[in-house]
Amino acid sequence: MATTNKKPIHKIKVGSVQADIWEQTPEKGDVFYTLTFSRSYKKGDEWKTSHSFTQQHLDNLADAAIDAKEWMRQHRPSKAKAA
Repeated sequence: MATTNKKPIHKIKVGSVQADIWEQTPEKGDVFYTLTFSRSYKKGDEWKTSHSFTQQHLDNLADAAIDAKEWMRQHRPSKAKAA
């Protein structure tokens, strides 16, 4: 990959689960999106982030994935943008 954005281009939050959508710009080829998931939780007075999920998080994870899939479909990078 030639470049990777330092910040996601879109965030989706469902409960404590967050889906971050990243735009990837390879040196050759078309621009495309990737997706990462995280969840936030509070330990004492401090907020933490995790990338693991328990069974109780799966509904929110699934909903975030569906919402991200729809966003990515609606915002497909055009081939002209990659040139």
